[in-house]
Amino acid sequence: MLEDLGVKRTLFTGLERVVADDCILATNTSSLSIAAIGGSCRIPGRVVGVHFFNPAPVMPLVEIVPSITTDAGVTERARSLVDGWQKTTVVASDTPGFIVNRIARPFYGESLRLLEEGIADAATIDWAMRTHGGFRMGPFELMDFIGNDVNFAVTQSVFEGFFHDPRYKPALTQRRLVEAGLYGRKRGRGYYDYRTGAVQPEPVTDDTLGRLIVDRVVAMLVNEAVDAVYLRVASARDIETAMTKGVNYPRGLLAWGDEIGPSTVLARLEALQAEYAEDRYRPSPLLRRRARAGEPLLA
Repeated sequence: MLEDLGVKRTLFTGLERVVADDCILATNTSSLSIAAIGGSCRIPGRVVGVHFFNPAPVMPLVEIVPSITTDAGVTERARSLVDGWQKTTVVASDTPGFIVNRIARPFYGESLRLLEEGIADAATIDWAMRTHGGFRMGPFELMDFIGNDVNFAVTQSVFEGFFHDPRYKPALTQRRLVEAGLYGRKRGRGYYDYRTGAVQPEPVTDDTLGRLIVDRVVAMLVNEAVDAVYLRVASARDIETAMTKGVNYPRGLLAWGDEIGPSTVLARLEALQAEYAEDRYRPSPLLRRRARAGEPLLA
């Protein structure tokens, strides 16, 4: 379901008229500003983000997102309540995409870039990310599962929220699919054809190509996780928890970066930035510091 800030602000303004002043108003938004929602309320201090992951009964992670106007006691009450439901909570700052939807953007965006460059097709990229990366689903099958309309909207929201930072730039390929109504499984077609009798493409199972794909996408993901630590989006431990519990990544990205080697991740990003001359591939200052000092990312 696509989110509309105007609708949510109107809803919360109406809720305030029918609940007690000490009632917490929590929103399950995945990308909207909590401050903007609270800003429409008479008592903004009681508005907090409580972001579940789908399907909510199954997925353990919940992001607790206070805004600059949320009372500290409200944040703690919300977290305690959700912890009591046997969920795993993490606290994220009120920045576009919070933890998971911010850090996960390269999983989709860099895979789309590989597709658009003709380095590999969707089936091959999905195969590589599953086989060599250990992900449960490849990016294209996952986008088709989520819905390209929803995935594109989140990417666009994060891109606009960061004042068009090229790291989060949406892909024209996905925009065209959305414009054509090819949302994925729910419409019968997306990157793959789900209609009865459709023949699915076979991946090119070249291990060298597969490792190249994974190395490039994972370097971008690790850099995004490191930058989230650098910009105090959340603690390093909460970031690791969020990415393993919220989107089922095979391991925490900071720990993964340490396995690869921070200097190796930095070298891969610097090579991409040199080749493309795009700010999209700029390494986080914290990655540079840790790599040059020989320090781990998960400190």
